[in-house]
Amino acid sequence: MSIQTRYLYLLRYILPVTDILMLNLIYVLAYYFTGYMGKGVSDELQKHYLVVCNLLWFLNTAVFNLYSEYNARKIERIYRGTIKSLLLHFVIFSIYLLFAKDFEFSRHFLTSFYVCLCIGFMINRFIGTYIQHVLISKFNSTRKVAVMGDNDTGLRVAAYLQKQRNVDFYGFVGDDASIYGDGNGRISAEASARLQQAAVYGVQDLYVSVAPSRMREIGPLVLEADKQLLRLKFIPDLAGALAAPYTISYMGGEFPIITLRHEPLESMGNRFKKRAFDMVFSAFVIIFVLSWLYPLIGLLIKLQSKGPVLFKQQRSGINDEPFWCYKFRSMRMNTDSDKKQATKGDDRITPIGRFLRKSSLDEMPQFFNVFIGNMSVVGPRPHMLRHTEEYKKVIGQYMVRQFVKPGITGWAQVNGFRGETKDDSAMEKRVECDIWYLEHWSSMLDVRIIFLTVINVFRGEENAY
Repeated sequence: MSIQTRYLYLLRYILPVTDILMLNLIYVLAYYFTGYMGKGVSDELQKHYLVVCNLLWFLNTAVFNLYSEYNARKIERIYRGTIKSLLLHFVIFSIYLLFAKDFEFSRHFLTSFYVCLCIGFMINRFIGTYIQHVLISKFNSTRKVAVMGDNDTGLRVAAYLQKQRNVDFYGFVGDDASIYGDGNGRISAEASARLQQAAVYGVQDLYVSVAPSRMREIGPLVLEADKQLLRLKFIPDLAGALAAPYTISYMGGEFPIITLRHEPLESMGNRFKKRAFDMVFSAFVIIFVLSWLYPLIGLLIKLQSKGPVLFKQQRSGINDEPFWCYKFRSMRMNTDSDKKQATKGDDRITPIGRFLRKSSLDEMPQFFNVFIGNMSVVGPRPHMLRHTEEYKKVIGQYMVRQFVKPGITGWAQVNGFRGETKDDSAMEKRVECDIWYLEHWSSMLDVRIIFLTVINVFRGEENAY
């Protein structure tokens, strides 16, 4: 739950309205400007394509949550979301116009439209920043808040509130002892005086960090706060019992649930976005790359050794469910494939197989796994079933990596933890990276990992053998 102010509330609704008005105004101006410059302009650009342009803007802003309450809390997030939305809009709209075969106007119109749109949006954001500054500094529109309780959680809450620009942090109005009654249905005279002083200053919300085991003792504090017209917000002090960060949600709006690990992919919306990206990306690779690469590599594999083109092996998938993982066969046929990892100078590897492994081309058939849904483009690498059984006994958090789909590449791989794991410490480092990815997933992190993977392929990796 965020701290609401009228400015933040209005910003969520004013910003999209001004953006869409500016988008349409600049679009029409760019249309007439292009014609004025003597460039060919199709009538369809003013009619049909304007609708498409608006729909794409709504789509892109939804992808990056530009108008969400979370982004509205910080102007920096609005700027980042705007830039991302503009870039994605430019790419998709340009591709749309390209397939529409309207080459006459596309270059000149697109240039003038997006240059002016970028300038217009930046001016719009600067004006919003100035208005925010005026509201905070001149009209004192911030919400006044205070904290009660000097325990670990109370100190963390105070540090958080001090960083928020949309609140005016009054300070502490009492320590732990002042929260609870004296046994006679009253709080101390000092605590009562400090609450009254905070109310006179204009404090509206009082955040109280309270031990869950002592919640029954806060009755007198509630009565005194009601007298002083203070809203109490109770925060359970769990710092001594649980490692931060943890999240609290409600089941059925009634039962509080404490979650110890932040997992963005627990959200249905995030899972949908990741799956949609996987399907589009894998389909693109299958159609435009594997369609000609598969027969070429298949022929070279057949010429150098007997056996199938593809090597398939059962690997551990999401929720530890086994699946058949596909690779281009890089070894001669042998009986150790399900037991022994490839090592440096492994005599089982064929000459073409050595090239495939060094360039990571042996992993390309896994895009079929991605398309059918038992793998993702980015995620923890799937391990052999035997290795899963071995490592989960010696590495405490090993199985956490199975909460998400395995990937063709992952955060561990782009950080140098790929290939043979010679000891348990190497696997521990890989698991740490996999858990970090699980807890910090975002669409942009996936894109970053893909770019780093491509760079590593061209640069060459020491552990790729």
